[in-house]
Amino acid sequence: MNQLKKTFQEMLLYPSAIAGLLTVVFLVGLAIYAMIAIPYKQALILWRGGEDIWYQNPKFAAPAWFNNFTKVKQPVSFVMKDGDPGIEKVIVPGDQNTSRITLTYSFDFSYDAFPQEILLYFDAKYIEKQPFASIYWLTPDERKIRIADFGVDSKQTFRISQDEKLQRRLGGLEAMQGLFVGEDGETPVKGIYKLVIEGVTFEEGSDLNAEFVFHGTVYGPFGTDHQRRDLLVPMLWGAPVALAFGLLASLGTSVLTMIIAAMGAWYGGWIDELIQRITEVNLVLPFFSILVMVGTFYSRSTWVILGVTVLLSIFTGGIKAYRSIFIQVKESTYIEAARAYGTSPRRIIFVYMIPRMIPLLIPGVVSSVPAFVFLEATLAVLGLGDPVLPTWGRLINDASVNGALYKGLYYWIMSPAILLMVSGLGFAMLGFALDRIFNPKLRDL
Repeated sequence: MNQLKKTFQEMLLYPSAIAGLLTVVFLVGLAIYAMIAIPYKQALILWRGGEDIWYQNPKFAAPAWFNNFTKVKQPVSFVMKDGDPGIEKVIVPGDQNTSRITLTYSFDFSYDAFPQEILLYFDAKYIEKQPFASIYWLTPDERKIRIADFGVDSKQTFRISQDEKLQRRLGGLEAMQGLFVGEDGETPVKGIYKLVIEGVTFEEGSDLNAEFVFHGTVYGPFGTDHQRRDLLVPMLWGAPVALAFGLLASLGTSVLTMIIAAMGAWYGGWIDELIQRITEVNLVLPFFSILVMVGTFYSRSTWVILGVTVLLSIFTGGIKAYRSIFIQVKESTYIEAARAYGTSPRRIIFVYMIPRMIPLLIPGVVSSVPAFVFLEATLAVLGLGDPVLPTWGRLINDASVNGALYKGLYYWIMSPAILLMVSGLGFAMLGFALDRIFNPKLRDL
């Protein structure tokens, strides 16, 4: 405990160590928050979800905070449904089991651009006779525009922009432009807009409700993709996946490499020769190409790739470096004393030899995490990542496949790329600082 406290105090002397530690703590906190806020099963459902889950979101929407840095304010997406503020429902009973239902949706529009789409998701309750609905649009400059009249099914979606009759009534303008445009014919009118649904039901107990969905051009903290998915999900869940892959691969590789090197140095003979020959063969194998083949022909599961990565990373140059150190440790006086007392080889290896290497192990583990994090992201960018998990690399791959850069959707690529760079920089700074702490020869650098 005293040694741990001393190490922490020494870390505080290095600004890079403090910055790296804060970055790592931030990433760990982000990973924990992601797993609590969006449980694993829910994250998978959301990531694989289609229009049935993400229908409330617009496509290719930029992050909402973009409006803080632009003069032209883009419309923000929102949803209004039964019981929300801004909705007024009036029911007037009539003769012969009829009722008149008026739904009024009021909202403040204070933007400089037109929205993508406005949709109504009707929910009608009836037995035989369909309710009838008339839809009107009221503008701040006191215009009243008739949108459509039709019978309503039990579940029906009405997309205002796809109504050709409305487009003709608007003088050939696109619906989203014609409903908002001012007298100049170019900019939208700002103020309170109202969409009014005047419905008539023809049966006792019949009812009519509708969900008002406004698709703007900006949405949420990270925007949306081509499938309307909220990019907050992969941005959050990319942290636990990246940290799990990087830490498990780094720790597993380093520990197994050290154990095998210690066994080879202690036992010598054919065991050491076998380890050295396997290492030499593995050093000339195309590591990345093997991972690509595994992902292409066998499985793209993150955990399968992790296992292959650890397996191929054990027998590397690190074994030879550790072996040379362990051979020197083997000749130490305290090792000779342990052998004289009849200590078993296993105890000597795991209690007396390996603990001496912990100061070398810790900086190496921390410093190698970014390499494995970027390895997982690289495979995902190439289309060989886990098809189920929402990760930063998969996000960049989706953006590349759908031409995000050509369409000017820079946020789609920049957001995960920035987090990848931050994670790499954080672990690198912390690892280098730990190396200077545990290795006195580097303290003056």
